Order: sequence, then C-alpha cells, then structure tokens
Amino acid sequence: MKTLFGKRRREVLAGLASAKLDALLITRPANWYYLTGFTGDAGALLATAQETALVTDGRFTGQARQETTGLRIVAHSGGLLESAGKWLLEQRVRRVGFDPQQVSVAQLRVLRKAAGSRVAWIAAAGIPEGLRMTKEPSEVAQMRKAAILAGEVVASAARLLKPGVREFELAAEIEYQMRRKGASGPAFETIVASGKRTALPHARPTAKRLSKNELVVLDLGAILGHYCSDITRTFYLGRAPGRIRGWYRAVQEAQAAAIAAVRVGAGCGEVDAAARQVLAGYRLDRYFVHSTGHGLGLEVHEDPRVAKGQSRRLESGNVITIEPGMYVDGVGGIRIEDDVAVHVDRTEVLTRFTRDLIEI
Repeated sequence: MKTLFGKRRREVLAGLASAKLDALLITRPANWYYLTGFTGDAGALLATAQETALVTDGRFTGQARQETTGLRIVAHSGGLLESAGKWLLEQRVRRVGFDPQQVSVAQLRVLRKAAGSRVAWIAAAGIPEGLRMTKEPSEVAQMRKAAILAGEVVASAARLLKPGVREFELAAEIEYQMRRKGASGPAFETIVASGKRTALPHARPTAKRLSKNELVVLDLGAILGHYCSDITRTFYLGRAPGRIRGWYRAVQEAQAAAIAAVRVGAGCGEVDAAARQVLAGYRLDRYFVHSTGHGLGLEVHEDPRVAKGQSRRLESGNVITIEPGMYVDGVGGIRIEDDVAVHVDRTEVLTRFTRDLIEI
C-alpha cells in the first residue's frame, strides 16, 4: 500500500509540472489519506519535486511517522499555515498551487505573509481529486465491501419498520448496525423520512412516529476501510395504493435506464438524461429535483457529477451513484439509489438489495 501512495504522489507531481507549478498545498483530509495514508485530522500536505512534507502538530506527529513513508514530517509550533508558509519559503519555490475552495481569504493572507513576496499563489483546484475519480481495483474491491455492508444494514432496518417507531430511533439503530458490521461510521447523516416528509430529498430524522399507510425512505451509507457507500430504498407501510405503485414503477424504470446507460465513454449528462426521459414519459419529470448521481469514494460526494449538462465522459474505474427520485409536496417522495462501478467491459452494481417495492 505504501508503494501505491508513492505512485499517487508521483502522479500529483506530474500534474504540477503540466500546470507549471513548483509546489502544491493540500489541505483536504481525504487527499492527505489518498496520497500518504495519514489519517489524522489536522495538517497541511506540501508537495514539491524535491520532497513532500506533512505539517502537523504534536498530537499527530507520532501517528504520521507510523502511517506514512517517504515524507518529511514537520511539527509546527506556531500556527499550522504559518509553519507551512515558512517551509515553502525555505524551499525557495516560486509558484505554489492551492485549492480556492479549501483555502479561505484569511488563510491565504497568513500563507502569503509567512512565505514571503517571492511566492506566487496560483489557484489550482482539483489535482488530487482528478486522480481520485479513477479507482484502482483495490479501491473498487473495498467499495464493493462497503456497498454490501450498506445493503445488509438496509435489510436489518427493514425488519424494524412498523407503526409507532420514531424516525430518529431507526436512524440510531441503522448507524449502530453499521458499526456492528465493521464500519468506522456513517458516510453522512442517515436519512429516515416517513409520510409527507419523504417529499424532502434530504430530510433529517425527527421524533415523528411511523404510521400505517405511508411511505418510508431510508438513505444511508457506511465508511468501511476509509471508503464510502450510499444506498436509498423506499418502503410502504401497508398496501400501497395504485398511484404510489405507479410512481414507484416510474422511478424504478428511470433508475434501470440510467444504469443501462452507464458505460465507458458515456457522457454523465447522457446518463442523467436517460433517467429524465423515462420520468418524462410518465409526466413525472417535473418532480425530479436533483441530479441523477455523483461520484463516490473516500468522500460520499466526489466527481464526476451525473447531472444535466455534464459533458465529462465516464472512464473505467469511476464509481458513481444512480439515484433518480420524485417528490410531491404534501404527499411524499420515492428514491432508489445504488452504487455503480464502471469497468472496461461492463458495469457492476455494487449495492445488493432488491429494488422492488416492499410493502410491510
């Protein structure tokens, strides 16, 4: 694995050369792990052609030495960014890239002061993230395990769905079951929504009790071995009326069409359009208010975006979600989501749980 981290750092350096940068400041924890194996939550990674340094404080220096190899570990005594700037000053670099989505104006001011006037700070977003989009086989294997775990948790949670149970009780049980099965935690705040609240795509669980004859949406993800999964299933407590069955069938067909469109070379916007076209055929497309999916990996939301107008084309090694839905205010919503890996010659659905409507 340490050899893999070194390979990734060399790829970052190649990106620096093409961008005509002498160094890159990396402040996103997921990128630290991807490039070094460091799992601490405070630090700054500085990559140059000569060496890569991890600046962190005394809480993490020992951990950094245990988890990484081939790095200079710099313990800062003052401010983190001040120390990072001083290290860059010592390296005599002139053009330093940084991600403007991760570094605030105030933080950039500290860096500029510490590094001196010789350093030009160049906006350079997405260099590690671009590498992270294409998963290695070992990463896909880990994500497959995380996806299977998530499906097992959905199966456990389905057995708890009954009138009288509160939404936040279900959410707590879901996250407990994740950890029991080996996950380090949830990939995001678990969504449990019932009744009219299912019309809220990102509803947070509340004290509302489940009732007979209503929809229930479970949206959950687990972190296993650093990698995320993400799955959504919609249930009905009771016998679903014809209108709900029709809506569910439409969303199910939309998801199937989008998954069928996933392949090497397919445009992300084309995959999104496949789902929307099906819903439009049912005259339900106006109720689909979000994108069809997103990239998945060390973080639950990564590139590529599977959304309207996205021209990026899928490549082997991409792992994305496919999650069309429809939401009717005052009535409810339906969403079906799975994790999909793109291979050279095939598409693999990583999550393993029935997509059929389950009536309880």
